[in-house]
Amino acid sequence: MGSDALAYSLFDAVVDGYFIVLESLSDRVESLQDELVSSPNRETLQALHGLRSELNYVRRCVWPLRELIGNLERRDSPLLDETLAPYLRDLYDHTVQVLESVESLRETLSGFLDIYLSSLSNRMNEIMKVLTVISTLFIPLTFIAGVYGMNFRFMPELEWRWGYPAVLGVMAGVAAVMLRYFRRKGWI
Repeated sequence: MGSDALAYSLFDAVVDGYFIVLESLSDRVESLQDELVSSPNRETLQALHGLRSELNYVRRCVWPLRELIGNLERRDSPLLDETLAPYLRDLYDHTVQVLESVESLRETLSGFLDIYLSSLSNRMNEIMKVLTVISTLFIPLTFIAGVYGMNFRFMPELEWRWGYPAVLGVMAGVAAVMLRYFRRKGWI
C-alpha cells in the first residue's frame, strides 16, 4: 500500500474522531434540554451559547475537509490508486453525515433558544399580571383616600362619628368586589 492509502487512513481517522466529538456534543445538548425544561436560568443561556459556538467551530473545521475529500474522490489523479475510489466515496459520505449531524444539532440549539425566550416571556407575563392586579386594586383605594384627604370644610362625612370606619369599610368592600371579579374572570 502506498502513500495514497496512508492519506486515506489519516482522513478516515480524522472523520471517525469527529463522530466521537459529535457524540459528546449530542450528550451535552440532551442534558441542556433537560435543564432548559426543568429550570432555565442565565447559566443555561450561557451554556447554550457556548455549545452553539463549539458546533460552529466543528462546522468550520469539517467543511473544508468535506471539500478536500470530495475533490480527491472526483479527480482522476495518477497519485491515487483506483482501488481507493469506493473507500473515498464512503469517506466522503461519512464527512457529509458529520456535517448533517452538526447542522441538526445547530437547529436543535436554535429551537432551545426559542424555548428559553418563550419561558422567560411567560415568567415575565405572570409577574406583570400580578403587578397589574395589585395596581388595579389600589387605584380606586387611592382615589377614595385622596378625596377624603382633601381639606374641605363642608364635607358632611367629616362630622359623622362613624365617617372614618365607613370610608375604610367602603375601601375594603371595593377591594373585595374587585378581587371576586378578578377570580371569576380567571385573572388570578
